[in-house]
Amino acid sequence: MTKQALIECVPNFSEGRDLHIIKQITNEIESVEGVKLLDVDSGAATNRTVVTFVGAPEPVVEAAFRAIQKAAELIDMSKHKGEHPRMGATDVCPLIPIANTSMEETAKWAHQLGKKVGEALNIPVYMYEYAASSEERRNLATVRSGEYEGLPQKLSRAEWAPDYGPAQFNAQAGATAIGARDFLVAYNVNLNTTSVRRANSVAFDVREKGRVKRTGNPITGAVVKDEAGQPVRTPGACKSVKAIGWYIEEYKMAQISMNLTNINITPLHVAFEACRKSAMDRGLRVTGSELVGLVPLKVMLDAGHYFLKQQKRSVGVSESELIRIAVNSLGLNELGPFDPQKKIIEYQLRAEESRPLLDMNLQAFADETASESPAPGGGSISAYVGALGISLGAMVANLSAHKRGWDQRWEEFSEWAEQGQQLKHALLQLVDEDTKAFNGILAAFRLPKSTDQEKQARSEAIQAATRQAVETPFQIMQLAYQSFEPIKAMAETGNPNSVTDAGVGALCARAAVRGAFLNVKVNVASLKDQAYVSEVLSKGEEYLRLAEEREKEVMALVEGRLSE
Repeated sequence: MTKQALIECVPNFSEGRDLHIIKQITNEIESVEGVKLLDVDSGAATNRTVVTFVGAPEPVVEAAFRAIQKAAELIDMSKHKGEHPRMGATDVCPLIPIANTSMEETAKWAHQLGKKVGEALNIPVYMYEYAASSEERRNLATVRSGEYEGLPQKLSRAEWAPDYGPAQFNAQAGATAIGARDFLVAYNVNLNTTSVRRANSVAFDVREKGRVKRTGNPITGAVVKDEAGQPVRTPGACKSVKAIGWYIEEYKMAQISMNLTNINITPLHVAFEACRKSAMDRGLRVTGSELVGLVPLKVMLDAGHYFLKQQKRSVGVSESELIRIAVNSLGLNELGPFDPQKKIIEYQLRAEESRPLLDMNLQAFADETASESPAPGGGSISAYVGALGISLGAMVANLSAHKRGWDQRWEEFSEWAEQGQQLKHALLQLVDEDTKAFNGILAAFRLPKSTDQEKQARSEAIQAATRQAVETPFQIMQLAYQSFEPIKAMAETGNPNSVTDAGVGALCARAAVRGAFLNVKVNVASLKDQAYVSEVLSKGEEYLRLAEEREKEVMALVEGRLSE
């Protein structure tokens, strides 16, 4: 089955103060079926709104067109004032490949959008980044040079004829840059100063292109030039970072405004630390920061890992705890509440996922299990028991990492705790998956069977659903068995005060393996593929045998340390 292509669109509209106008624009986006609006981030000082939405390419392009059209109707650029560089009502509209598509394909969709905007709306359109028509137009800053006020003169020059649309000044809508690019993080770092000049000094220290090199005085000295007569630049600390300094009246502070164009090269926390170091060197202080739009989950987790390692603390904590550490360390709550559910792209995309069991409290989960409904059953409970078992192992690892006198071993235990957290997360996901698999069998049995064709389709659906109901508990077995490694390590070398917790973790892990195998055995009985059945049962028996051996080993370690 071909997986659906997903692209993200992040248009920037030159209106950040009139919420009624912004709502009319986002209504156009939400009117397109197959598009999910993820975020709307408005700034009064910049007078700019960054909107993020995602979907399959065709509906995303249609939603982008409708939004650009509405912005051109409602925003008058001849009256626009704001801190951010801009040249149009829809200033910039990038498309970003998210899943199951290439940058090349995304660039083609960008050109389709640019052509439609130029021809239907009479707006000059410049293509940039991976959709650029020439290398000279690849950089957005170059395309936007002169901003709105410089458009009349710019459009009169042949070398700046738009890629699409008329080479005529559109006084109300201005011009729009449309492109295809990698995921970009818009990020501002707050300073305890109101000086734009000092903020720019920090920005020049940090950004990749750095600053122009001068002789003598770094501000007033003569510009150093190369043999071709071009200014020589001193590069900044962070590659793939663009940055400027500005003053935000709304916050009464100066900021370093950055675009992180490749978060694999310069992650968020690295840019933050570079700003912090430069600010300190210049007698300034970083007080916090803000994210504009959405951020990938990995960015926040990496930041959490970094700041915990700086403290020589275990990184094997929950995902929510890593995010909390990142938010506090980066000061992302300084200017307003930071809601991970709204600001992290994966959480936005997961919001509509059904997790009825995991979202229950303990009382409700037990009540649902004890009800007359056949699900959740043994498979879901096995997954949950396994998750609890490895959670105990991770707990012992974290307690060991923080034990007084064991400071030099924090990394050793941190690695075990992190492994435990990963297994815990995977097992928890299977709590609902096992119930879904069971419900899939029930749904297949309810299919019509009046005709021979319907009977055949029903039989195939039952077999496919049953196979899934075998593979899910088999995966539970595998993960629960893998949890014995960190649990045994904690029973053997972990905090002696918590050795019994490791023992209980081992009991849970063995129960999870055995319980999940019961589900495997009851479901394979309905499968016709006997070769598959034989292979699954053989592997399952081996996992069960090994799990029982590992349990005995762990319990022997526990009893031995108790008797010391």
